Amino acid sequence: MPYSTLLYEQHDGVAILTFNRPDKSNAFDETMIAETLDALKTIARDANVRAVVLTGAGKNFCAGQDLAPLLEYYRTGQNVPFAEHVRKSYNAIVSQIRTIEKPFIAALNGAAAGAGLGIACACDLRHASEHAKFRMAFVGIALAPDSGTSFLLPRLVGWGRALEMAITNETLDANKALQYGLVNRVFSADELMPKTMEFARQLAQAPTRAIGLTKRAFNRALTCDLETALEYEAVLQGIAGRTSDHREGVQAFIEKRMPRFTGQ
Repeated sequence: MPYSTLLYEQHDGVAILTFNRPDKSNAFDETMIAETLDALKTIARDANVRAVVLTGAGKNFCAGQDLAPLLEYYRTGQNVPFAEHVRKSYNAIVSQIRTIEKPFIAALNGAAAGAGLGIACACDLRHASEHAKFRMAFVGIALAPDSGTSFLLPRLVGWGRALEMAITNETLDANKALQYGLVNRVFSADELMPKTMEFARQLAQAPTRAIGLTKRAFNRALTCDLETALEYEAVLQGIAGRTSDHREGVQAFIEKRMPRFTGQ
C-alpha cells in the first residue's frame, strides 16, 4: 500500500503493520495517525486477513506522540488542543484494535512509550524482544495518561504496579515486563519476528469468528458484573454455534483429525 509512514504486508493470512519512522523512534505525527487508521479499516474489511502483527522499523516499536510539532503552538502562545487530538487519534486507534474481531499481536522490537505503550496494551498479545523497554512517559512531560493506558495497563499488570509506572515514569525492561504480565513472551532480537509470525500463522488458521467472539466476551467482561457476563456468553455461544467452523471442529473431533477452519 502507498503509505509514507507505514509498511503494510500480507502473508499466509497475516497482515503485518510496521510503524516506519525509525529516525523519529516511530513517533506518531498526523500522517502516521491517519495512515494507521486507514490500514486498520483495510484489515477490518479484508476477509483474507485472519491475524495481525504490529511492529516498528528500526530500534524502537513506537515512542508515542512526536512532540516537535507542539513547539509551534507554544512559540505562538497557543494551547495545544489535546482533548480533540486524543479523541481523533489514539482513542480511535485503540478502539479499532480492541473491536476488530481478529487477533492482534504486538511484536515489540524496542521502546514502547506513551501512546506506543497504549497501542501495545490494546493488542491481544504482546511478544517482546529482549531489548524492549516500556514506559508510560506522560508524567515526564507533565501530562495525564491517554491512549487507553489508564484502563488497560492496570488490568494487565495490576493497579499498584500500573500506578507506580505512571507516576514515577519508571522504565520496565523486557524481563520485568514478562514478570509483571505486561508481555506474553520474550525472544532474542533475531527470533522476535520469526517466532511471532509462526504464532500468527497458527492463529490465522484458527476459527476466526470464534476468536472474534472471544474478544467481544473479554471486552464486555472488563466492565460488567458476573450475571451480565454469563448472559453475554450465552448470546455469543448462540452465534458461534451457527458457524461452519464450529461444525467442522466437531466433525474433526469425531473423526480424530485436525480441523480445517475457514474463518466462517
